[in-house]
Amino acid sequence: MTRLAMLGLGYGFLVLGVLGLFLPFLQGILFLLVGLLILGKHAPWAERALARLKRTHPKAAEMIEQAEAIAERWMARTGERFRGLWRRLGGRG
Repeated sequence: MTRLAMLGLGYGFLVLGVLGLFLPFLQGILFLLVGLLILGKHAPWAERALARLKRTHPKAAEMIEQAEAIAERWMARTGERFRGLWRRLGGRG
């Protein structure tokens, strides 16, 4: 279920990013990058796209790597919280 939720979230950000390229009130590039960061762990094509982006834009690569590290720390903390909540609610696992 977590993988499915992350795929949905990632593709949702990509859709917002594409819309943002045409609508002046959305930050298209930002949403596209967030979508790629999320999908980079779950979709091979997104991982390749991020690697290519890092290779062609070395200055952006450092920021992307920092964003990946922040996202991984956030996911680890959030995962622990949800597991604890699940246990308190009587869930198994």
